[in-house]
Amino acid sequence: MTDGTVTVSMFERIGGSSAIDRLVDRFYDRMDTLPEAKIIRAMHADDLGLIRDVLKRYLTEWTGGPRLYTPAKGHPRLRQRHIGFAIGDAERDAWMICMRGALEETVADRAARQDLDKALSGLADWMRNRT
Repeated sequence: MTDGTVTVSMFERIGGSSAIDRLVDRFYDRMDTLPEAKIIRAMHADDLGLIRDVLKRYLTEWTGGPRLYTPAKGHPRLRQRHIGFAIGDAERDAWMICMRGALEETVADRAARQDLDKALSGLADWMRNRT
């Protein structure tokens, strides 16, 4: 027996594929231009096109949308995929500066934005591999 509650995914709460596309595009635009992001921009290729697509696929699936990442790339294994990059507090904070700005610009629903920020903050913190 069900209580009638409907679970709405974060993907749906923020506006689906178009919202993910805007979020990731603004995230990388900020990474490309903010002085505070230089430390993490240097970890990326000159052309951000490929990584934009990867992050869009990952966030789509991670937020409860269609499975676009796993069929193409396999299990995310995020820490393993990033182990070659020194990620400490400064890198985590730079990533979150870019992501928080992008969230502010693209996710209108305040509660959804706060929930997603909390989840992404935990993910960014977990990615640290250097003290």
